Amino acid sequence: MDEAIVLDIFKQAIYNILLFSAPMLLGALSMGLIIAIFQATTQIQEQTLAFVPKVLVVFLTIIFIGPWLLSSLVEFTESIFGYMDIITR
Repeated sequence: MDEAIVLDIFKQAIYNILLFSAPMLLGALSMGLIIAIFQATTQIQEQTLAFVPKVLVVFLTIIFIGPWLLSSLVEFTESIFGYMDIITR
């Protein structure tokens, strides 16, 4: 097995991890900022007020980007199987 192939697979995997997790993280971060501003202005310090909307935003983000996420994961898996085909020859 060539080291360049392994490094390329790791590079693609790290890039995909960052790309796939970014929408959920950005959605939760923006909702957390909105809730924090709301809590600061109203002086309500309830922890569940911050938690529940973040979870809902993450679930909605997964629902909306799910098809793209799944097709990208399938494409990445097929490329790994392609590398396995190259290695075994």
